[in-house]
Amino acid sequence: MKAKVNRDACIGCGACQAIAPKVFELDDEGLSQVIVEDIEKDDQDEAREASESCPTAAIEIEE
Repeated sequence: MKAKVNRDACIGCGACQAIAPKVFELDDEGLSQVIVEDIEKDDQDEAREASESCPTAAIEIEE
């Protein structure tokens, strides 16, 4: 599983980082970025939840 962030849609609210800190972090510009190449099985539910919780739908999950 992989995640991608549409930085044009991201508003930097930080929900993704709060929900899945092993997958997402806010960069120097205050926007979300993915910090892992492949999401480990133990972190996949949190990554999905982060995607569903994003207020601008800026996170895409690829199974």
